[in-house]
Amino acid sequence: MRQPVIAANWKLNKTIQEAHAFIEDFKPLVADITNVEIVVCPVFTALAATSDAAKGSNIATGAQDIFWKDNGAYTGEISAPFLKDAGAQYVIIGHSERRGRFGVPEADLEGDAGKIFGDTDASVNAKIKATLAHDLIPIICVGETLDERETNRTDAVIEAQVKAALAGIDGVEKTIFAYEPVWAIGTGKTCDSVEAGRVCGFIRNVIGNVTNQEVSAAVRIQYGGSVKAENAAELLSHPDIDGALVGGASLKAETFAPIVEAASD
Repeated sequence: MRQPVIAANWKLNKTIQEAHAFIEDFKPLVADITNVEIVVCPVFTALAATSDAAKGSNIATGAQDIFWKDNGAYTGEISAPFLKDAGAQYVIIGHSERRGRFGVPEADLEGDAGKIFGDTDASVNAKIKATLAHDLIPIICVGETLDERETNRTDAVIEAQVKAALAGIDGVEKTIFAYEPVWAIGTGKTCDSVEAGRVCGFIRNVIGNVTNQEVSAAVRIQYGGSVKAENAAELLSHPDIDGALVGGASLKAETFAPIVEAASD
């Protein structure tokens, strides 16, 4: 039986003080839930404070990105030893925003400006290896754009991303995948729950083809993309959806807690 994992991706939101206040508000709302892994991923500057505030609770913390080298002349990067020092246990890797695969690019991110978000399949793979090497848990994001879906390339895109992510990886059973259709992230659009379940099942099949059925049965697969309290239970009812990677609805304790509760039912 796979334990559900519900993760909050705060993206570029919440100061240290705001993050601390969230945890204090959130802890009593989920204190009695023991059958769900709860993860909060703040900005790097708030990671240590969030981890400290969550100590002694059932809330873990994660980072929103990682660099594959431990240290060196890599200005602006953050690596596994520093993330662990700040209390992180999980790392989001390959989010579509980090890959520069925005559903609807903002005007100031068009052209070369958008290249600051430069993750590729190769860098995602390197980041996964670094994460596992330091006993952190990667949350590996995969997903198709609207154009790719409308041209019937969803499965091909997902398969390529999953296979590239797992190339040369040991310990695949320790990974978590998150299916995030790019067109549903922050747009208010949600992938139909039946289709979301189908794609998560497809991801599991690809993992099985890369490894074996025992490993694929152990890997947890989240859905992400405009998840909220109103649709969480339906999405989580599908056998291949083992949790959620939550964006906007995770920014308030009172909207995030019901999603965790839905996973515990």
